[in-house]
Amino acid sequence: MGIRISTNSVFDQGIAVINDRQRALLDVQQQVSTGRRVISPSDDPIAAGRILDLSQAKAATSQFVENAGAATSALAVAEQSLQGVIRSLQDVRSTIIGAGNATLGDSGRAILARELRGNYQELLALANATDGQGGYLFSGYRGQTQPFSETAPGTVQYAGDQGQRLLQISAARYVPISDAGSEIFQRIRTGNGDFTASAAPLNAGTGTIGIGAVPDPAAWNASTNPSNFTLRFDVNGATNPATTTYDIVDNVSGNSLLTGSPAAANGPYLRTFTPGSAINLRNQGAEPPFDYGATVTITGNPADADTFTLVQSPTQSMFTTVNNLITALSTTISTPAQSAKLTNDLGAALANIDQAINRALDVQTAIGSRMKEVDATEETNRDLGIQFEESVRDLRDVDFAKAISDLTLQRTLLEAAQKSFVQVQNLSLFDLL
Repeated sequence: MGIRISTNSVFDQGIAVINDRQRALLDVQQQVSTGRRVISPSDDPIAAGRILDLSQAKAATSQFVENAGAATSALAVAEQSLQGVIRSLQDVRSTIIGAGNATLGDSGRAILARELRGNYQELLALANATDGQGGYLFSGYRGQTQPFSETAPGTVQYAGDQGQRLLQISAARYVPISDAGSEIFQRIRTGNGDFTASAAPLNAGTGTIGIGAVPDPAAWNASTNPSNFTLRFDVNGATNPATTTYDIVDNVSGNSLLTGSPAAANGPYLRTFTPGSAINLRNQGAEPPFDYGATVTITGNPADADTFTLVQSPTQSMFTTVNNLITALSTTISTPAQSAKLTNDLGAALANIDQAINRALDVQTAIGSRMKEVDATEETNRDLGIQFEESVRDLRDVDFAKAISDLTLQRTLLEAAQKSFVQVQNLSLFDLL
């Protein structure tokens, strides 16, 4: 028995086929006109999901590239500021060397002191440098707080903190774009970095002490090292020529290193002093065994009861160093002892300025390394962005050759459906009568 199909069913089916062909043709036309294969998620749900993931990754990478540009800008400003600090400190260093000229009088030194005040103010301004957008470079996390202010002549307070502001330049990398100014401008080791050698302010002789050295760092850094010593001098004028001897006192225990017993207040002492000869902090001959790995040299002639100290290097700000230097150059010199004190002050200032220069160079080098890392990461992110974009295009964009072929096919199918529908419309018994 055959299946009966009503005329309405034939018409409905024909119209449905034509609608399907028109819809398919419209889809292909949209692909050709927009250049995209996936216009809505329903076109290819899997590809649409992948496109969304890739687009989000590309947007994040673009933000990382933008962050890298901001980081490079901030670090470049910091590097230039530190270069200015180094230049100013080098000017101070040249002034110290010039101040050591024995023919320079009080008025000449006063001129140098005025020049140093300019260097002081320049260093203070550089320490308060900004990134060009109102943020301070050397205030740690507290970017909106001015880090340094002078509360009294030569006394500079730090108002920042010890943090570093970070900027994300990749999915897993945050780069510091600021530094704690206290670590750059204030907490600078004095002397040679291991210990500071200094003359007592009331010394009456012409002895001047160098910065010293540590030939044996392991001995100096040993836990048994008290790191606090005094060199005491005794001058016996009864001999001809006068004989100068010295003791080395452990200031922690109060004992003489040369005898192992409580240090005597007066000499003569066990070691004979020769100007310009190294004084070693280790035993010689019959002395009790000790070795602290350090050596220092004193030139000139210490007076009776003159003392010099060697202590573990404390920290000091470069502002204090420059201010102390200004004070030393502003002091009238009228006696050999005052001249020796100036020489000691200049030697200490030179050592401290060298430490400050090295600190600034270290930070500048670290910033340079960060800039190099930022550049490399930015380049990688740009490459990733291009790769993400290409992957999105491969999934989203249309293959025009295939799309035009599909367009021709869908047009042909639509025309065939339309012609077929026209033929079906003419099927009627009345046409046969």
